Amino acid sequence: MATVLIIDDDAALRDGLSETLTDLGHTPRTASSGREGLAALSAAIDAVLLDLRMPGGLDGIDVLRRIRSQADAPPVVVLTAFASAENTIEAMRLGAFDHLTKPIGRDELRTLLDRLPSRTRSVLSTRQSSPDALIGLSDGMRRVQKAIGLAADSQATVLILGETGTGKELIARALHVHSQRKDHPFVAVNCAAIPADLLESELFGHVKGSFTGATSDRAGAFRDAENGTLFLDEIGDMPLAMQAKILRALQERIITPVGGKPVPIFARVIAATHRDLSKLVAAGQFREDLYYRLNVVPIAIPPLRERPSDIMPLAEHFLLAASFGSSGKQLTPAAIETLSRYDWPGNVRELRNVIERACVLTRSDIIDALDIDTGAGGGQSPTATSQLEADLPAAVAKLEEIMIRTALQACGGNRTEAARRLNINRQLLYTKMQRYGLADGEPSGKATPPVGKDDS
Repeated sequence: MATVLIIDDDAALRDGLSETLTDLGHTPRTASSGREGLAALSAAIDAVLLDLRMPGGLDGIDVLRRIRSQADAPPVVVLTAFASAENTIEAMRLGAFDHLTKPIGRDELRTLLDRLPSRTRSVLSTRQSSPDALIGLSDGMRRVQKAIGLAADSQATVLILGETGTGKELIARALHVHSQRKDHPFVAVNCAAIPADLLESELFGHVKGSFTGATSDRAGAFRDAENGTLFLDEIGDMPLAMQAKILRALQERIITPVGGKPVPIFARVIAATHRDLSKLVAAGQFREDLYYRLNVVPIAIPPLRERPSDIMPLAEHFLLAASFGSSGKQLTPAAIETLSRYDWPGNVRELRNVIERACVLTRSDIIDALDIDTGAGGGQSPTATSQLEADLPAAVAKLEEIMIRTALQACGGNRTEAARRLNINRQLLYTKMQRYGLADGEPSGKATPPVGKDDS
């Protein structure tokens, strides 16, 4: 149980919160002003409930700032009847765990205290969190890793194939850092992001005065990557005219800067695309001879949905990276289930963004299912129907169970509030909970009146 410091100038509110905390099994301590609250802080305080408006020249924002500036500061929850966009943003920016509007009910207070992180921070993890790490031990990723090892020291051109977000540039960098060229430059060029009329200059360079705006010589990416690796990303989007020049560069190992003379090149070329080049060749949109020149050593990265065993190692890796090496934040079993059930159409990039978003928007050390925002209906896969039974009644029942579970989690188990959110009566909720094995079907108890005042 926690020791909670209540800092509020209203005696009735302090007494009401203290009584509720005691009933919930916690130990309350009180302070009537900001200065008294700061003086009462100690290592024994596990959390602070802080009023926003207090007399005496030291308001809640000032107190919050001073508390959070201390090493090993306890989590602080701001309570106010005068919530505004400005004070909410400022409180969260300064490190408040949450910003709540008075009055706060007993169930809400219980749920809040259950969510609070431990004051004792975890030690730094000894695990590596390099952003370039290749995470995954699925059969598909093992094949990719083996191919990298076999091709790294080769001078052959490598073609990396994979959907958007699978980590094609990561594979290219791994080929570079495990090769004998690792001490030389790695230069990446996104062929789809550069206008066609500038791509030749970007890759081959130009001489001063060769065209309007060429105010100085430019070496170009091929020569910038001298003795190193040139990564041509999204080569499937390269214009046909440019494809012919790339083919000549690969065949003859010579380039011609715009307005200049031919020069030899010594960079190794790795290309990547999310498109099916064989289909583009058949459609006349990609040169067949360039396709065969690029496709010397193909490495295909499987999408994340085809290697579900890699989801959790990747999630833990991104969690560690987003926590700056601290192992403080953890995923609950429900969050893990949500991650595992999602199809990840955006692949590894989408997973990284979801984990980073959860870390930023979750003050608690515990990341639960409701904190996992995939933008697909509370973490459900866009193809979740593939996981449901074939007949309509069973599919409806499955969806009903998911909605009830989600509502109960959001309300901290408060069935009355869950029924209100679901827009059904309580007795129907109890019946459905019993049907799906979520509870014994009996009411959880009477609702508890709010604790707190409305005008301070």
